[in-house]
Order: sequence, then C-alpha cells, then structure tokens
Amino acid sequence: MSLPYPLELAGLTDVGRARTNNEDAFALDNDAALAVLADGMGGYNAGEVASQMLVGFLHSELGRWLKEAAAAAPPEAVRRAVEICVDNANRAIHAAANSNARYAGMGTTLVMAVFRPEGVCVAHVGDSRAYRLRDGKLEQITRDHSLLQEQLDAGLITPEQAAVALHKNLVTRAVGVEEQVQVDIAFHPLQPGDQFILCSDGLSDMLNPSQLLALCQRSANLADAARQLIAGANEQGGRDNITAVLARVGPQGRTEPRSWWGLGRR
Repeated sequence: MSLPYPLELAGLTDVGRARTNNEDAFALDNDAALAVLADGMGGYNAGEVASQMLVGFLHSELGRWLKEAAAAAPPEAVRRAVEICVDNANRAIHAAANSNARYAGMGTTLVMAVFRPEGVCVAHVGDSRAYRLRDGKLEQITRDHSLLQEQLDAGLITPEQAAVALHKNLVTRAVGVEEQVQVDIAFHPLQPGDQFILCSDGLSDMLNPSQLLALCQRSANLADAARQLIAGANEQGGRDNITAVLARVGPQGRTEPRSWWGLGRR
C-alpha cells in the first residue's frame, strides 16, 4: 500500500532472564503498513500457541485485506476489518483451547497498529501497550485492560502503589479466553517524526516512561532502539518475556483528524 509518508518498522523479542520459553509474538508487514504484537498466557506452551495463532492470523488475513484494499478503503471499513479479524482469531483460539486439554484457558493480549493515509489505527486487548513519542514527549495511547488499571481508575490505589503492586499482570480482557472479545480501537492523527512503541508488559513493567524515552532518544535507528529497550529491560531483571515493536513516520506531510473516527473507543 502506498502511503503519503515514509514508514519505518522494526521489532525484537527476547525470552528475558526468568522464563525458559517465549510466549510473546510479533509480526511486521511493510506492504500492509501493519504491526502486530501479542503476549500469550496459559499453562504448558499454551500461551505461546495463543500468541502465535493471533499474530499469524492477523498478519495473514488482515494483512491480505489491507494490501488488496490499499489506500482506497475508507477508514470505517478498516475499523470493521480489524474488528472482524480479531473476532475470527478469538473464536479460533477459543475453539482450540476447548478442544485440547493442554491448551485449556489459553489466551493472549494484543496491540496492533495499522498505518493509513489518514493516520494510524491502534487496536488493543489486555495490557500490552502503545506509546507515542512526539516532540520529545512520550505518551501512552492505550489504556490497560487490567485489574490494576481498574483500581487506579476507582482511586483505590495511587500510581506509586501501582508501580510496586504484586498483581500487575491480572488482565480483565484477553483474546481467546471467551467466545467474544471486545477490542478497543482508536484513530490517531500523525505528525512528521512521530514514533510509536508497541510492547508487552515484560518491557513496560521493567522500564518506566522516562527510561523508555531516554533509550529511544539515544538510539541511532529503530533497530538499535529495539535492542536498547530489550537490553534495558533485562538489566532491570527481565522477569518476563520482552517484546518491542517500533514504527516511525517520515518527514513528509501531516494528517488531520476525520470526524468519522468518532466511533473509536479508547
């Protein structure tokens, strides 16, 4: 798909220092302008199965649709395609979990970005996150679907207490756990030089936003930034699998918000 701006994509995943297998998965597709990241959960290797199923399905099915639809697809059609593909993947993972005792209860988080001429569509389920780096400031643009976030929203705990909480990884939504899943989808206008970080909680739990910003700013390019982020999370303990996917919009052009994205959820 031809975009009115250059787009760079890079990603890296690592098992971390405490786990023996990697249940994170990601896929990048420059032709579809698509980046997908998933963090699996479940016993045995079930989490790994769930995340790979989700990433593979979205990369194949949504990626193919994006390439065929190209830039002519209206944004509401892109949003609907994302919803349909996530729903179909959810049903496939849920069916696999119910048909094989080894996979019982498996599920996965999701965060993904679809770059379009009008801007970027970000979709997520669970606590894998998306950040935007713009003009030297890092902003989290997804909101965790987690027990911890619900407690923060209700004022039951402070951000300082949340930073050291023991139940950080209890998600309230995941792909594949139930027959249906709600995916949050939001549109973000782009500015030249915008950089995005998609990550599993193995990164965001180990590095705070200031550390993420510093590592990105001192990196020579996106591939180097991914390596720096993984190394930084491991230096802080690497208690989980770590995945970082980065995207950067080149210097050409600027996109503006469109009213028909008002239905997007955050």
